[in-house]
Formats: sequence, structure tokens, C-alpha cells
Amino acid sequence: MDNENKNFFNEDENKNNDVNFQLLNSDNESKEDKTYYRSGNNNYSNNFNNGNNKKRSNLSYVLVSIISAIIGGLIFSLVAPSIYGRTGYNKGGEGLNPQQINITPKDNISTVEAVAKKSMKSVVGITTVETIKEDFFPFASERQVQGVGSGVIVDSNGYILTNSHVVGDGKAENITVLFEDRSKKQAKILWNDVALDLAVIKVDATNLPVADLGDAEKLNIGEIAVAIGNPLGLEFQRTVTSGIISGLNRSITTQGGDKIENLIQTDASINSGNSGGPLLNSKGEVVGINTLKLSSAEGLGFAIPINLAKPIVEQVIKEGKYTSAYIGISSYDVNEVKQRYNLDVNIDKGSYILQIVPNSPAAKSGLQPGDVVVSIDDKKIESQRGLKKLLYSYKPGDKVKIGIVRNGKKIEKNLTLEAAPSNGQ
Repeated sequence: MDNENKNFFNEDENKNNDVNFQLLNSDNESKEDKTYYRSGNNNYSNNFNNGNNKKRSNLSYVLVSIISAIIGGLIFSLVAPSIYGRTGYNKGGEGLNPQQINITPKDNISTVEAVAKKSMKSVVGITTVETIKEDFFPFASERQVQGVGSGVIVDSNGYILTNSHVVGDGKAENITVLFEDRSKKQAKILWNDVALDLAVIKVDATNLPVADLGDAEKLNIGEIAVAIGNPLGLEFQRTVTSGIISGLNRSITTQGGDKIENLIQTDASINSGNSGGPLLNSKGEVVGINTLKLSSAEGLGFAIPINLAKPIVEQVIKEGKYTSAYIGISSYDVNEVKQRYNLDVNIDKGSYILQIVPNSPAAKSGLQPGDVVVSIDDKKIESQRGLKKLLYSYKPGDKVKIGIVRNGKKIEKNLTLEAAPSNGQ
């Protein structure tokens, strides 16, 4: 059972006091302006005694000059190596021979500038309108909520990749896309998934500038990262920020208790409105889709690896829809089952099977209610969401090996995946 929370990033406080992460288009942090002043003018007035002892004064001047010259020479001997460099300095072969690394800031700036020029036109702004129904007995009311986010063009015929939450998790009624030339077009949702926080939307257009999609598996910690998006709304469209790849395969827990896995961490500045915008490498290739930031600190942003989205995008462009692979089970996180149903399950991580769909791959392979799915083809599964994400890397017809725990014992079952019905798993 795909028990997804309608609010992907709930603003309620996490019961476990986890670090709070927020949607990028919902954060309204303010920054304090800091002005630096000079400390002021210090005027000194020296009164000299014009007494009779001029010889003593002259001698004092001579001594002061000599001492000043000596001190100046010592200071120069200490400071000069730092100013002019130590290249070629070798005292009798003593000391270490450190690695010489030349870093030219101009090169870094040029790289970011080149990435921006290459990718800027493929980044779009997205505005949405969603009607929220509020039922307060005995009254019921509706209100419209407007949202702002970003997206990236992945096909010249109008296909755009963004976050699911940017389009109201599929519930947005009006979606407007703003292009680099300031033209606007209405869009429709072709596919979205709350668990992945990804969506593909389409506008009626041709010959659009397309972003290059890279390979997140080739990322290295420390390499350049460039983020482009609409921080704080469309008034700052296509803002470019740069930093590095700070971490890979990060797992975090949102305020709503949802665990998000395999994220890219970056210190490139990501702010409100960047949701759905691209995270790029030094070649100007999209390696991630910006999705999360740490609400209580700067320099901690997260992106969904583009490798997760590429097979989905390719199928949506080819067929107009995405059909995921299907096992045929209804499942929950193990811990959720323990709490909700008070079941005695002797395992802490995995996807607990509550029901088996008749005539499904799961039924044909011998899976049973009460089994806990812990792996597919030896790839670990820690949650129901993790199982669903992993299935996106397979297609109908693929043969897989399912690892389960049954009555405390781990066993394996072979099955052939089938095409999923709507919202199937």
C-alpha cells in the first residue's frame, strides 16, 4: 500500500527531533545586513621640550635610527619569504618537498560563467495555482494557493523536468512556464511521483533549448557544482550560484518523518524557489534536481541524482507516459507496521507485505503477507519508499531476485516484473 503523505515535507515538528529540512519554495529566511565602519580618526599631539640638552636629543635620534634599521631588517627577513614565495629555497636539503598546487581563481570563475552561458536558457520558472479544500464542520471552504518553482527543459518539444511538490504533487490546476525570453506557456502534468519528488510536465512548443543530462554516478566530492533557479520567486529568475559537491548518497529525514535517500549534497547556495532547478557539473551537464535545503543553516542543500530521472524522462518522451515495473504487493515500512498494528516483527528495516495482489508476480513467486522485503538483486531495501524507488531502475519483463525475511529467516524468491497498473507496486 503506497502510504504516501500528501504533504511531502510536513511543517510539523519531527517527533524524533531530527534536523529540519524544508521545501525550497516554502522557506522565508531573512538575512541580516552587516555594515562595516572605520574605527575613526585618532589624532595624536606630541609636545616636545625645547630644553637646553640638544646634544642628548641628537644622540637619542641616532640610537633610535640604528635600532629601527636593525628591527626593520629582521622583520623583512621573516616576511619576505611569505611575500615573494619560497620556491628555490633549500637549506642543505633539509625539510619536506611539499606538493606544488597552483589554484587560479580566474579559472574557477570562467568555468562557472561557461556553465551558466551553456545552461541558462534551458532553465524555466514555474508558477502554479492549486485549490485547497478545507472542511471545518459544519462549514466547508476553498482557497487558492499559488506556488513558485523552477524546472529544466529536457526535450526540445516542450518536455520539462521538475519536482513533484512544485506542481502540487499532481494537484495543481493551473501551471504556467516562464522561459528565458520572458514568453509564457501553459503546461500539463504528464507524470509525477511523490516518493521521488519528481515530475514531467509539457508545454506546446518546439525548438526549445535543451539541457545536457550528465551522469551522477561519476560525481566526486569536491568538484565544482553550479545551481540555477529562481530563489525567492520570479523576481530573481535564473540566479546562478556555485560551490562544490559536498557529499554523495546522503540520507535525511524530513520534518514529516519521510526518509529521503541517495541525495547529492552541495554548498552551492540553494534558496526558496530553487525547487526543480538543475544542479550542474563543470561541463554544464545536469547531475541533479534541487529539492531540499537545511532550514537552520546555510551551505546545506540537496539534489535528486539525475540518473534516477533519466529512464523515466526517456519513456515519457517516447510514449507520453511512464509505466513502472510491478511486483504486486501492498506494503508499509516495518516500523510503521509495528506502531500501527502492534505486530511483533523481529526486524527493524524493510518493506512489510500486508497484502498480495492475486495473479501478480508476487503471488506467482510465492511471496506471502508478513514477509519483509529487504533486497532486490542484493540491493538493500530499508523502507517502502526505498522499494518503490528501486523499482524505477527496472522495467516490465525484467527477472529479479527478491530477498525477504520470513519468520526470522532470510530467503530468496525469483520473479518476473510486470507492467504496473495505476499506483501499483
